[in-house]
This record gives sequence, C-alpha cells and structure tokens, in this order.
Amino acid sequence: MDNSKVNLRGKDVLALADFSKEEIQVILESAKEMKNIIHRDIKKVPALRGKSIVTLFYEPSTRTRSSFELAGKYLGADVVNITAGTSSIVKGESLRDTLYTVEAMGVDAIVMRHKAEGAAEYASKVASPVIINAGDGAHAHPSQGLLNLFTVQEHKGHLEGLKYVILGDITHSRVARSDIQGMRKMGVEVHLAGPRTLMPRFLFEEEGIVIHDNIEDAIKDADVINVLRIQLERQKAGLFPSPREYARIFGLNDKRLALAKDDVLVLHPGPMNKGLEISPYVAYGDHSAIQEQVQNGVAVRMAILTHALIGGNKA
Repeated sequence: MDNSKVNLRGKDVLALADFSKEEIQVILESAKEMKNIIHRDIKKVPALRGKSIVTLFYEPSTRTRSSFELAGKYLGADVVNITAGTSSIVKGESLRDTLYTVEAMGVDAIVMRHKAEGAAEYASKVASPVIINAGDGAHAHPSQGLLNLFTVQEHKGHLEGLKYVILGDITHSRVARSDIQGMRKMGVEVHLAGPRTLMPRFLFEEEGIVIHDNIEDAIKDADVINVLRIQLERQKAGLFPSPREYARIFGLNDKRLALAKDDVLVLHPGPMNKGLEISPYVAYGDHSAIQEQVQNGVAVRMAILTHALIGGNKA
C-alpha cells in the first residue's frame, strides 16, 4: 500500500466513513512514532508549536478530553479546554455563537463532543478551524475507532481477516458505529451480539457484518472482543430486564471468554461497569488491553492532530 501521497492537512475528522483505507493506515503508522514520544522522559516535541487547539465538550469526558489535551501539549501546541458547565453555554449561548467566538480567537482546531448527532458536521460547515469529532450523540467517535484499530494491529500484527466481536448496546453506541466503519475498511470481519432491543439490525445487514442472537456463537473463535459500556440510564427505559439478568445472559465472563481463540484480545472503551457487561476477572486478566487502549488513545490523537494541522508526521 503506497501511502506517500496521502495528505490529511485541513481535513475535518468527523467519521471514519469519510476516510479511505490508505488514510486510516497513515494515521496508524504515525501513531507508532507518537507512542515512542509518550515513553520518553521528556514528552515534548515542537511539531505543533505555534498552533492552538480548543477542546469544546458539551458532555462529560475523562479519557477523550484529557488524551486530546495531552496529545496537543506533547506536540507543542497551546490547548484550551471549554466545558459546558463553566462557559457561556450555561447562559444560553448557541452552538453557532460559541463556535464563532472560538473561531474569532484564531484557533487552528476544535475538538468537539456534543450530545446531538451531526453536531460536528454542522460545526465544520459554520467554522473555519479543523473540526475533530470527539463524539456526537450515538453517531460517531472516530478517534476511538482509530485507537481500537491501532491496538488490535499492534497485538495481532495485521488486521485483514480477523474476527472482531462487538458485544452490548449497539443501538446507542457511537463507538460501535466507528468500529464497524473502520474495521470493515481494513478487511476485518465484524460480529455483533446483544439484546434484540439494543441491536439495530437494519443498519448493519451488509457484507462482512454478522449479527448473532446468541452471545456464545459470536464469541466462538474470536480474535478480538470489544465490550461496550451498558448505559445504565437505558435500563430505566425497559430495554433489558435488569442489570443482573443482563450480566447473566450477555456479560463477558471467564467461561464465555474460553470460547474465543487462545490469544483473544479484550477491549472496552470505558468507563466499565464491572460485574455487568464485563467481569473483573476478564477486565484485569491477561487478555485485556483496556489500560493500553488509554495510552494508545494519546498516541493516535497525536497522530490525528499532526496530520490534520500540518499534513504529516513531523515529530
């Protein structure tokens, strides 16, 4: 694969559906170099010196926001965080006016999380800085999809032909959508399993995607299992009987994990509901790469910022 002509400078990062296989691979390759920087005693390079980045979060976040902030700072950029609860948003300022205000300050990129699907795409149309979608409702979370790809590729050495299983609440998961888009572009076979009430079949009935009613069938011979967080607020809507019943029927435990390949890799986007969608034994076991995902998130987001702002790996 010749990636030498791929240039992502100025490209908004809204969804992995907008990226080619070559563009995804370029980011994954750059993330390897970025991970080396994280392991240095002095985690600072001047790649984005003189660039300014604003993280604009309308929803709570620990991993995504802090990893984007660290990614920008490790690369020498100036980073400012804006959260809904500590800004003029609480006074009723509209999204458009907030974007105009941030743009007027001369920023180069806006990393944005919003509860509404399509908010990032809207931002890309009304503001000139590069827009990086850090999650918009249940629509997309492209940097999470990329860090999952990077983690799998690091462990397995390749992506093509792997059996990748996603368990849980597919309907409300932006992580699942980004995973499906990215994994399918890279030749990964995707298998889905979860309660029927949380499985939007009509969205995913296409080549290379297999939907299972039985979680054991999905897990059998899996190379990778990504366990989605059960959003407990959904339980109030009656979409599954109870947390105890969910754990019994759909939770990933050591007995079910034994059905997968001996070298299966377990992922989770966090935060985890241990004892619900995943048992503590699996979450902290030898097959888990959950903490590694956090570190890889910083490396991948460093790669995203570098390519979006200066067009390549200059670290």
